Amino acid sequence: MSTPEGRLEELGLSVPEVVKPVAAYVPAVRTGNHIYTAGQLPMRDGKLMLTGKVGSEVSAEEAFDCAQQCALNGLAAVTSVVGDLSRVVRVVKLVVFVASTADFTGQPGVANGASELVGKVFGDAGQHARSAVGVAVLPLDAPVEVEMVVEVS
Repeated sequence: MSTPEGRLEELGLSVPEVVKPVAAYVPAVRTGNHIYTAGQLPMRDGKLMLTGKVGSEVSAEEAFDCAQQCALNGLAAVTSVVGDLSRVVRVVKLVVFVASTADFTGQPGVANGASELVGKVFGDAGQHARSAVGVAVLPLDAPVEVEMVVEVS
């Protein structure tokens, strides 16, 4: 069986460098067998992929891609704590925040960008609980932010 990193490679993706915090926090914290990530923004190559609200400046499809990048950044934060993704026993929960217009109700579809990625990377161990929450604004005017809770060995 291939590794999570190998499955990412098959998807044409890789674990990026861990995103440096934009304020006073760390990217991830381990307590016992669980790792909690900080909220991960759709940062790629040191900058936000997009800014603005989903439903106006950002399309649902673009936000889906942002959610996937947030999940990749979450995996980088996990890796920074445990060394490699083979140590992940289960993805427990994702919380996906979507900065959206008042009439946008597609938060679950946007959140699927993150959920589908972890499902492909971890298989059955990637099946998780999830919240998809619409919010007025996110840090740096990001359209999406994702938090992860994973169990590790």
